[in-house]
Amino acid sequence: LAFVFRSAEANKQTENIYADIYEAGLTVSIESPSSFPIYPAIGDNVDFRILSNINANLSLYIDGTVVKQVNGTSLEYTYNVTSTGKKEIVITGTTANESYADSSYLIARDNLTIQDLPSGLTTGINYINASTVTLALYAPGKDFVYLIGDFNNWEFAPENNSSWTFNSDYYMNQTSDGKIFWKTITGLTPGQEYAFQYLVNGNLRIADPYTEKVLDPWNDSSIEPSTYPNLKPYPVGKTTEITSVFQTQQEEYQWTSTNYHKPDKEKLVIYELLIRDFIAEHDFKAVKDSLNYLKTLGINAIELMPVNEFEGNNSWGYNPSFYFAVDKYYGPANDLKAFIDECHKNNIAVIMDIVLNHSYGQSPLVRLYASDNYGPPTAENPWYNVTSPNTSFSWGYDFNHESPQTQEFVDRVTKFWLTEYKFDGFRFDFTKGFTQKPGDGQAYDASRIAILERMSNQIWNVDPNAYVIFEHLTDNSEEKELANYGIMLWGKMTDQYNEGTMGFNNNNKSDFSNIFYSNRGWDYPDLVGYMESHDEERLMYKNLTYGNSNGTYNIKDVTTALQRIKMAAAFFIIVPGPKMIWQFGELGYDYSINYNGRLGNKPIVWGYLNELRRKYLYKTFSELIKLKKNYGIFSTADYSYNLDGAVKTIYLNSDSIDVAIVGNFDVVNGSTTMNYQSTGTWYDFFSGESFEVPYLQMMKYLQPGEFHIYSNVKLPTPSEDILSDINKNNNQEIPVDYSLYQNYPNPFNPSTIISYTLPVTSKVQINIYDMLGRAVKTLFQGEQTTGIHEITWDGKNNSGQDATSGIYFYTIQANDFRNTRKMILLR
Repeated sequence: LAFVFRSAEANKQTENIYADIYEAGLTVSIESPSSFPIYPAIGDNVDFRILSNINANLSLYIDGTVVKQVNGTSLEYTYNVTSTGKKEIVITGTTANESYADSSYLIARDNLTIQDLPSGLTTGINYINASTVTLALYAPGKDFVYLIGDFNNWEFAPENNSSWTFNSDYYMNQTSDGKIFWKTITGLTPGQEYAFQYLVNGNLRIADPYTEKVLDPWNDSSIEPSTYPNLKPYPVGKTTEITSVFQTQQEEYQWTSTNYHKPDKEKLVIYELLIRDFIAEHDFKAVKDSLNYLKTLGINAIELMPVNEFEGNNSWGYNPSFYFAVDKYYGPANDLKAFIDECHKNNIAVIMDIVLNHSYGQSPLVRLYASDNYGPPTAENPWYNVTSPNTSFSWGYDFNHESPQTQEFVDRVTKFWLTEYKFDGFRFDFTKGFTQKPGDGQAYDASRIAILERMSNQIWNVDPNAYVIFEHLTDNSEEKELANYGIMLWGKMTDQYNEGTMGFNNNNKSDFSNIFYSNRGWDYPDLVGYMESHDEERLMYKNLTYGNSNGTYNIKDVTTALQRIKMAAAFFIIVPGPKMIWQFGELGYDYSINYNGRLGNKPIVWGYLNELRRKYLYKTFSELIKLKKNYGIFSTADYSYNLDGAVKTIYLNSDSIDVAIVGNFDVVNGSTTMNYQSTGTWYDFFSGESFEVPYLQMMKYLQPGEFHIYSNVKLPTPSEDILSDINKNNNQEIPVDYSLYQNYPNPFNPSTIISYTLPVTSKVQINIYDMLGRAVKTLFQGEQTTGIHEITWDGKNNSGQDATSGIYFYTIQANDFRNTRKMILLR
C-alpha cells in the first residue's frame, strides 16, 4: 500500500510512504533476477536468489527439472544458458503445514554477431537500393536489439512467436566497440512504406531517432485526410508506442526555384507564423495558397514556428520528439518542400524555428536511457542531463551540449533541414540553456559561447549564407560577442513599444533606444528587433485594455489604438537592422495571448481585412517595409535619435538622402525641436507634400498620436487610399459603401463586437434574432454619422437575461441598406 499525507491547505505533504502487505503464512519470492522475462544469450550465467519469510524446503525448477533444493530462508543458484528458447522458471516452498509456488520464464537468445557497420553508413535509416535498407541504432551498454515491423509481421518473442525464439534474420549485429546495433533488411517492395521499431533488451520499443516519418497511435486518427491524404494507418494490435517509417524509391521532390538568393540579413523583415493559428486548414498547402497576402505585405522572410514532430497535434511545437520528421498535423513532407519552393520563387526566405535545448519524453533519445518509460534520463544517457543545470528555466529534458553525441546529433539535424528542405536558416529556441554551467543562465558564460559558435560554424560549413538567429536574452556582453561573430539575436522590445502605444511615457518607460544595435554596443546590425512575438502579449490587446486617455482622446478606442500601432511601426520597421513581425500584428490583432489558455488555439482573423481601418494598418506596414527593402538610407550606420520622452525623433543620414521621423506618443499635444540635417525642400512621405526648412532647428507641434516621416529627397508617395488617414489622429476613413462585418470573436462568450460602415449620415437600427426569427435584443436605434462604427452585444436579451447557447442573427437597417449575418453564442 502507498500513502501520502497532505495538509488541509494543500501546501505541505509527506514523502511517499509504502507498507508491504503479505498473506499470512509462508511467502516465497524471487529477489534476483529483479524482473522477468529476461533475455540471456547462450553461454550467459543467470544468478538466482530465492527468499522465504520463514524456514521452508525451497526448490528451483527450470523447464520442469529441479536444479537446486535447500531447507532455510534463501536459495542461490547460477544457471548457465546452453540452448535458445523459452525456459520456464518455477519456485516452491513447503513446510509441515503449508506450501507456496510461483512461476515465470526467460527467453534464451543467440549470441551477438560482432560486425562493424559497413563503410559509408551511419546511424539511422540507410537506403542501399530499391529493395534494401540498413538500419542502425546507437545504443552503447544495451544487451541486444531486435527489429520488429511490417517486414516480419511484428514477430517477436514471446507474444507473436510460438517457438519462443528470436528470428535470427532480425537480430541486430553489434559493432566491435559495442556502441551500434545494425541490420540490413532485403527483399523489400520498392516504394512501399514500412513501419518498424527497435526492440531493445526485449522490453523497450522505440522508433528510430533519425526517422523522417512516424506513426502515432494516439494522435494520427485526428489528422484530417484533406491535410494528409492516404496516411499509412498505425499497426493497431501489433505493437505499442510510436513507430518509425522507411520507404525505398521515394518520389523525389522537383525543385523549381533554381535562381533564388537570400535577402541581405540587415534588410530582413521576418514574419513569425504559427500555422495552426494562421489559417483554418492548418496545413502547408493552405499557407502556400496565402502567400500573396504576405508578398503584398512585403515581408521577405517567414519564420515557421516548429514544424518537426512534436508531442500531440495541438501545440506551439516547443515540445519536440522527432527532429527529422515533419509533423503530419501540417501535412506531408513534400507539401513543406512545395511551400518553401514557392516562397523562394517569390524571393521570400524561410527560417525554421527549432528546439535543441530540450526534448520531451516521447523522444527515442530520452526513452533509450530513462528511469521510466518517458523519462527522466538516467546518468547513462549520452545526450541529456539527468537534471537541467538551469535552475530558473527548464522544459522537458535538457540536452548536454558539451556531449560529443549531442553535438553530432545537432549537426546532423541542422544539415538535414538545410539540404533536404532548403531552409534558409534557423531561429534557435532558448539558446540561453545551451550550457552546463549551473544558474539561471543570465550572466556571461564563455563555455556557452564556445558551444554556440561551434554549432554555428558547422551550419556555415553547410551553407555559408545561412541565417543563424538565437533567442538568447542574456547579459549584453555575451550577446555582443555572439553578434560580432555573425550571429543574429532576438531583440525583445515589446514592453517599451507597448508603453508608447498605450501612452505611458513617464520614467522612460517607452524608451525605444535599444532597437538600435549600436545602443547595445554591437558593431554589426545583427539585432532582430520585435514589438511582438509568439511569447509576448499583443500590443492592440493592451491598447484596448489599458490604454491611456485625455478628454476625448482615448487609446481604448479601436481607431485610436490602431493609429498608435501605425506610429510605433514607423519607429520600428525602418530602423536599421533586421526586424520581425508576429502574425496578424499588421492587422492590429487584439486577442490576448492568454485567450483560450496561453498555448491554446487563437481566433484566425482574416475577417479583419473587411475593416478599412485595419486594412489601412496593413497598408501602412506594407509601405514601411517597401522603404526598408528598397532604400539604403534605412540600412545606414549614420543616425541619431531621441527616444526616451513622449515626443520621439530619429534622424537617418547618408550622402544622397536624409530622413527625419517624429511622433507624439503622449495623449496630449506635444512639441519638440527638430534638428533637420539640411535646409531647403523637404517632403512628408505619407502626404507627398513638400515644405521648406529655412533653419536646421525648427519647432514642431504635434497632436497626440501624430507622426511623420520626412526626407530631403522625395520618396514614392503611398497609395492614395491611406494618404488622408495616416497623419491625422482619429481621422476615420471615409467608406465608399455600406458594409456589415462578421462579428468577432465568433463563436463568443460572453460578448462580441459587431462593426459596420456608413458612407453617409444614416438612420440606423441593429437587432438580434434567434433561429425562429424571434426578436432577442435591439442593440441600437438612432442616427449615426459617416464612418466606421462598432457595438458590443453582451449576450443578454431585452429583459437583461442571458441568452442561451445557439445560433443568432444580427441585422442592420441603415436608410435603404439592409443586411444580415449569423453568429454563434457558446455558454
